[in-house]
Amino acid sequence: MKQTTLSALAEPSRLQIVELLGQGPLTVGEISDCLKIRQPQTSKHLKVLHEAGMVEVQAEANRRIYHLRPEPFQEMDEWLESFRSMWEERFDRLADYLEELQKKP
Repeated sequence: MKQTTLSALAEPSRLQIVELLGQGPLTVGEISDCLKIRQPQTSKHLKVLHEAGMVEVQAEANRRIYHLRPEPFQEMDEWLESFRSMWEERFDRLADYLEELQKKP
């Protein structure tokens, strides 16, 4: 997984933009309105997300419509999978231990 993906998501406004775009494509103006931030600021955040490869933009007349690219999120999911397995194993061992404790008088 690219470090740029995590860096891009580390900023709260960019994370909110990704969450919004998870519901479907939006224009810069629509994103600005939803997040109640100025359009130039929204454009800067979208530029970072675009450079990180997380969003694509489609031009329609004078509008720019942004949507998420699935690949960076698939990479992140694969990276996190190794941690999920480790934690699931640890939680299973903890559950077994707690069960043993409850059986003791």
